[in-house]
Amino acid sequence: QLQLAESGGGLVQPGGSLRLSCVASGFTLEYYNILWFRQAPGKEREGVSCDSSSDGSTNYIDSVKGRFATFRLNAQNTAYLEMNSLKFEDTGVYYCAVIPSVSCDSGTYSLTPDYWGQGTQVTVSS
Repeated sequence: QLQLAESGGGLVQPGGSLRLSCVASGFTLEYYNILWFRQAPGKEREGVSCDSSSDGSTNYIDSVKGRFATFRLNAQNTAYLEMNSLKFEDTGVYYCAVIPSVSCDSGTYSLTPDYWGQGTQVTVSS
């Protein structure tokens, strides 16, 4: 069965950190771009980061630049989103998704992913 499974969400105070994991099953993550999306309550889903398998490029939305980092461990078929200095506005359900290998830029988030994870809740609250 081809699927992605996220984990690592939770409740964290402002300024705290979380590391989200995205494990791929049934296919090799190494050959795909990894996208992270999030959806805050009452808002549309937005692309957060992209990690390209074709040229190693990454892309982040402005609001998370310098705070979030995406990386992957191909041997574990797993991708990660490291989130630091978390803010209230980072609250939401975070999803990983994959698309065929292309260079990452701001337009990448509009492509239709091949697979989605089920999401993991991140809540930033004091």
